[in-house]
Amino acid sequence: MTSEVTDKVRTRYAELVAKINDAQHRYYVDDAPTLSDAAYDELMHELEALELAQPELVSQDSPTQRVGAGDWLGFASVDHAERMLSLDNAFNDDQLAAWAVRVEKDAGAPVRYLCELKIDGLAVNLTYEKGRLTRGATRGDGRTGEDVTANVRRIAGIPHKLAGDNPPDLVEVRGEIYFPAQAFADLNAAQLAAGERTYVNPRNAASGSLRQKDPSITAKRALHLIVHGIGARTGFEPTSQSDAYAQLKSWGLPTSERWRVVDSLDEVKAYITNYAEHRHDLEHDIDGVVVKVDDVAEQVKLGATSRAPRWAIAFKYPPEEVNTKLLGIEVNVGRTGRVTPYAVLEPVFVGGVTVTSATLHNQQEVVRKGVRVGDTVVIRRAGDVIPEVLGPVEALRDGSEVVWQMPATCPSCGTKLAPSKEADVDLRCPNARYCRKQVIERIIYIGGRDGLDVEGMGEKAAIALVEGGVVTNEGDLFTLDEKLLSQSPFFLKKDGTLSTNAGKLLANLEKAKQQQLWRVVTSLSIRHVGPTAARALADHFNALEAVEGPAIASASLEQMSVVEDVGGTIAEAVREWFAEDWHREVVEKWRAAGVRMEQEPVADTGPKPLDGLTVVVTGTLEGHSRDEAGEALTALGAKVAGSVSKKTSFVVVGENAGSKLDKARSLGVPILDEPGFAVLLEQGPEAAKAYADANRETE
Repeated sequence: MTSEVTDKVRTRYAELVAKINDAQHRYYVDDAPTLSDAAYDELMHELEALELAQPELVSQDSPTQRVGAGDWLGFASVDHAERMLSLDNAFNDDQLAAWAVRVEKDAGAPVRYLCELKIDGLAVNLTYEKGRLTRGATRGDGRTGEDVTANVRRIAGIPHKLAGDNPPDLVEVRGEIYFPAQAFADLNAAQLAAGERTYVNPRNAASGSLRQKDPSITAKRALHLIVHGIGARTGFEPTSQSDAYAQLKSWGLPTSERWRVVDSLDEVKAYITNYAEHRHDLEHDIDGVVVKVDDVAEQVKLGATSRAPRWAIAFKYPPEEVNTKLLGIEVNVGRTGRVTPYAVLEPVFVGGVTVTSATLHNQQEVVRKGVRVGDTVVIRRAGDVIPEVLGPVEALRDGSEVVWQMPATCPSCGTKLAPSKEADVDLRCPNARYCRKQVIERIIYIGGRDGLDVEGMGEKAAIALVEGGVVTNEGDLFTLDEKLLSQSPFFLKKDGTLSTNAGKLLANLEKAKQQQLWRVVTSLSIRHVGPTAARALADHFNALEAVEGPAIASASLEQMSVVEDVGGTIAEAVREWFAEDWHREVVEKWRAAGVRMEQEPVADTGPKPLDGLTVVVTGTLEGHSRDEAGEALTALGAKVAGSVSKKTSFVVVGENAGSKLDKARSLGVPILDEPGFAVLLEQGPEAAKAYADANRETE
């Protein structure tokens, strides 16, 4: 029997729910966590204890009532009647032309194209049954989204009931919710005046505004919708995309006035060029143009792959370039001692984010580009991912700019920098054993996906371990216990006891002792030895060190050099690494702690079905994790690579495949979706190539 709930308890419960929901919002949505893992775990533990003691307190918006990050706001999951597919991309005229040739070949005749702007907003799916709006949902993963019906109903311009006397029994209307540029500026100004956080771009503002738990807040935001397609429908069978848009408009749905139907690829290109020149004259952000086959019968004939329709493509505009001030040049120290300069910038919005720094690669690159501190520089967010300094705007120099000099000593430990080899353009800190920044970076890498994959051993934990003197270097990791972790406040609760986070770290370190040998080799941070070379060494020698027989640590340069994917440079780096006494001490400490240092020899069953193939896996697969997919491929003889080149045999793509898919398409590399991946594993490369050709993922 529970005790009476006091006002104090109710107040504390409400505070906990609000704090945890806010922390989840900032972590999952804003990508800007405000609580440490330990502090978050402490709040969640207190909430769970309160709910256990007072079950009548439990509310639907409690974070304990949700499973996974996808439902963090308490919105129910809802399946779309027809899947919301992605779009393939074209980045230049050649790729667009290749798509058009493929379309007209498969259609058997020239086709008419509908061109429309690709609005940079939040995709939604509106369901109308017998003319009434019954559901609004976010795109989600394409199959399942979040039910945001109550919020959608509060957006001006979205009809609750379709106009006209004979609405269809069912129609799914797809569209993009966006913030007009001026409304976005006004919102941020109001947020700033009220002391609230501002949004980084209109898309984030639209997403955050639509996902408000209180629909009245959504109603106050100047959100707009433009519809751009239809999904499942009953009682509505348009003959063309343009007819569908005309009908949607007649029902009172907000359609664009800027779409055009054209008869040739030249007209498509003219449309694209026009809006490339006027993209900043629009009331909303765009990142390209969507081109669709207009005729619905031809759309049906062309069909779709597992991820995108063959009858539509998105032409993406090049990344934007902007000017900003170069405030300074600083350097980072990496896990192998490499010291790299980076630009400190006056904050500037480019490519959808606010950029404050950009890579400069090495000191020679700074000289080559001719940039000086104080310059106005041109910034490009290449590939919408990595901000890059293109060079200075020399005409804006006023004489106050300063030529930058690479520091002579390590910014972390003060050791004199030097190239590791005479011809090496990179300067390195040779104090690998004691340089705190290098030790921290190596521990972070050990905890990462390419290392021993130790959950809970990220940047904050690594800094706490090293800066707090809990470990001297990575050799001490597997000697950690509760007593040692209690020396660092990072791993303690406010009452001085160990946090849940600390217990999880110890448990995950224990689990990591049984990781595969190649992961152990990778985690040693030997220069040039990434996962591919580490796997090759592990499979060839089967042991890091051995009492009898050849092993990685004792192999000669000749023995290592003959291993595929190793070669002379890597072999020499391995020998140099093991020549260091303190490196061998790290290995001995790990061995003494029980870290797995050997594996069963790989059975020689003769040629394997995927021998000689190089495969890249990108995006999220439903049936395999990235590691599982890699294991399946290597077990059959394939080499798994991290980047796409002309030598790549296949690219396996899942959801959100990104730039690797685009690179594969531009190079003509065969592309496999998940069913195609199964064909590769089960039937071999010839069947997989035929599958890729049949699915028209590449030309």
